[in-house]
Amino acid sequence: MWILLLGLLLFFAPHLLRELGLRDAVANELGSMGAYKAVYSVAALAGIGLMVVGMSASPFIMIYEPLYQYKFYSHILMLPAAILIIAGNLPQSYIRANVRNPMLAGIALWGIGHLWSNGDLASLLLFGSFALWGVFKFLAGRRHKISVGKGPSLFWDFVALVTGMSLYLVLSTYHGQLFGVGLNFV
Repeated sequence: MWILLLGLLLFFAPHLLRELGLRDAVANELGSMGAYKAVYSVAALAGIGLMVVGMSASPFIMIYEPLYQYKFYSHILMLPAAILIIAGNLPQSYIRANVRNPMLAGIALWGIGHLWSNGDLASLLLFGSFALWGVFKFLAGRRHKISVGKGPSLFWDFVALVTGMSLYLVLSTYHGQLFGVGLNFV
């Protein structure tokens, strides 16, 4: 469990520096924004690696029992989560123009959807942390501005929808092979 907690700390600490008003001070301490970005990236990637190892090595400690008959709600949340995460990483679309930060909204939905289906301590720590972080950053963040001269394009909305639905289909189909937990759609 300690490996998972260390991974969460290494991932979230750099991701919260701006909201805590510490990003510029840390960048100045490191000498430049480039050095800050390098340390940020290494810490975040190390955190992800430790989260993966920590999640698989954590003991199964049940905190709450999700209601089996309502687990399909997590599937309902995961489809818009995938679409929003993709839309947050594409050029100007109407989704990106009208949702404050679609990637963070998608991550929050991803975390909430997984909390709906998983009641063990490791899942609560992992998915709960991402859900809280996504909601916090979404509410604390500034609204994304569309660059002057370029309006949103329905093309990028179409790409976000098709790619997000494809991502959802692949992840839900191969969830067992990828993450060790098969999904039941019934």
